[in-house]
Amino acid sequence: MFKKIAVGLSGGVDSAVAAYLLKKSAFQVEGVFMRNWDSTYEGGVCSDEKDYEDASFVCRKLDIPLHRVHFIKQYWNDVFTVLIHEYEAGLTPNPDILCNRFIKFDSFFEHCRNNLEVDAIATGHYANTSFGPYLEHYKETEKVKLLQPTDKHKDQTFFLSQVKQFSLRKCMFPLAYLLKTEVREIARKEGLINVANKKDSTGICFIGKNKFKFFIDEFITEKQGDFIDIDTGQKVGNHTGIHKWTVGQRCCLNSYKDAYFVFKKDLESNNIYVVPGTKHTALWNNICFTDTPHWISKQPCELRSNSVLHCHFRFQHTKPLVPCRVVKNHDGLTILLNNKLRALTEGQFAVLYKDEECLGGAKIKSVFKNLI
Repeated sequence: MFKKIAVGLSGGVDSAVAAYLLKKSAFQVEGVFMRNWDSTYEGGVCSDEKDYEDASFVCRKLDIPLHRVHFIKQYWNDVFTVLIHEYEAGLTPNPDILCNRFIKFDSFFEHCRNNLEVDAIATGHYANTSFGPYLEHYKETEKVKLLQPTDKHKDQTFFLSQVKQFSLRKCMFPLAYLLKTEVREIARKEGLINVANKKDSTGICFIGKNKFKFFIDEFITEKQGDFIDIDTGQKVGNHTGIHKWTVGQRCCLNSYKDAYFVFKKDLESNNIYVVPGTKHTALWNNICFTDTPHWISKQPCELRSNSVLHCHFRFQHTKPLVPCRVVKNHDGLTILLNNKLRALTEGQFAVLYKDEECLGGAKIKSVFKNLI
């Protein structure tokens, strides 16, 4: 049923090995390199050309064609513009989740299906589905479930939690049962030397390491405000824009004995309320409220019957899963965590898991702040 497969190549080791495994499994493989940012714009530092060279090397080595496609307009409209609006609103958005939903599993999927006439797509994500890494268990009449991979440390289902059922059901994840160490070893063994030891990309590639505050100033006007200690009500410093700060972040205020950390951003006054010390009780909370959730397969039966869903939660992909209880409210979900977490943040995504299945998730709209 699935013969011709388009694999998204980023120029990294994971997508390269995914392409190799597809070729080894006798699929007709088409490599596709996506360009989502205008690298000629001087405000960015995207490694686009170097990554394209690495992807080209991989395709030559594997003897598969490479197509280069541009989704610059789509990324600007569906991802980057959203990021700017949310930063202006005092939120902390997640660009990777948005990019997967609107670009990699929407624009990319549609392009490959319509222009390359493929049967399915594949990526180098560490994830799995109920249809199997190569869609070997595909069933036309069933909905697909998103499952965690073998390598829990590299698990990327968090970033796929908003992907639509329509595209996920025809996506292969060849790395589902592999550890990262095994992926690098395969790359070395097969002569993919240029990517075998390449560092993983993190964050928004075109911003560059440690340059976020300078980059974002190109799009959001600076606005002076104060840092206010919530315990004393006293001003302890000033800042040039709430969009540059996120909950839990350390403020470099050298004139004070204890380090200060962001507790809350007040959009109306443009002040940022801070607390001394990373263990301050105000930073640790266990209740949050979300907007309308996106369920990958279907809404859990507990919520359909207005009961309590017992599952696991995370809002940062590198953090351990936390047991929680979930109920529906008028606008979305109310999530009560069994353990308090540091710096639950508005604008981030609450992603829910049960029995190694990623159920889906929703954007955190507000957090019940603990001031005691």
